[in-house]
Amino acid sequence: MSPTWWGALLGASCAAGVLLIAARVAVIRRPQLALRVLPYVRDLPQVGRTPSLTVTSSSPAAAAAGIFGPFLRSAADLVEKTLGGATSVRRRLERAAIDKSVHEFRIEQVLWGIAGFAAVAAFCLLRAFTDDVSPVGALLLCCVGFALGVMGRDNRLSSQATNRERQIVVEFPTVAELLALAVAAGESPVAALDRVVRRSGGELSADLGRVLAQIRTGTPVAAGFDGLAATTGLPLVARFATGISVAIERGTPLADVLHAQAADVREAGRRNLIETAARKEVFMMAPVVFMVLPVTVLFAFFPGAIGLSLVVP
Repeated sequence: MSPTWWGALLGASCAAGVLLIAARVAVIRRPQLALRVLPYVRDLPQVGRTPSLTVTSSSPAAAAAGIFGPFLRSAADLVEKTLGGATSVRRRLERAAIDKSVHEFRIEQVLWGIAGFAAVAAFCLLRAFTDDVSPVGALLLCCVGFALGVMGRDNRLSSQATNRERQIVVEFPTVAELLALAVAAGESPVAALDRVVRRSGGELSADLGRVLAQIRTGTPVAAGFDGLAATTGLPLVARFATGISVAIERGTPLADVLHAQAADVREAGRRNLIETAARKEVFMMAPVVFMVLPVTVLFAFFPGAIGLSLVVP
């Protein structure tokens, strides 16, 4: 076949591809029947009829989810079977206040692993242009990149939970004092909790807001705080919730309990700061020993050495 015919065939293929793309774009831009009809029939009773129409999204994200979703779910199941620890993952998700299931987190781990695999594969491909790269070694490196990506997402979850708990520890004394002041002013525990949640912001306020929502939906106050004590990963918050629950059930002075807990947390924070400073003392001495002291010795002895070299023949 002559080059003219090859060019004509290539041009026809490109034209057919462009026409297919244009036809698909026209179909996507056309409003679906469900989008036009469903808003008017959504509230009608479903007795004796089939369920309401399900709107099928035509966005690229939905298409990608439909194509790669089964593979990602299978890979997530494989990661779950390999690593295990679903209880620990669920616990850390609750501590980090991430509204996701364990399976969704495993899918994120797979995505992080694929990103690590792709990064290592790109590095190996660029290295192959200049040096000889063993395919088996490159494959092993890509697998290592995948494993590092999976473990990196797990470590990221642990750091998210730790950072959130650290913020809760910082916010706790202030929130406890505000609750104590509101209760001492004559408000009920629920009203004081509502006032503090509306006037403050932060991770602890979000947890108390969820407890307040449970109380407003019919959960007893003591049961709501007992649930907070059971789900939190911080002993001080668990003691705080248990103290409020016991004070409400037995009628003990709630303001005194809150003031005492806030004082205990502040004292614990000071002790923790002193212990951290004691552990960092060696690292604080490193710049002095390895940077400041040699420069001081050099400034002290260098002029004398120069003088001796000028005097002594």
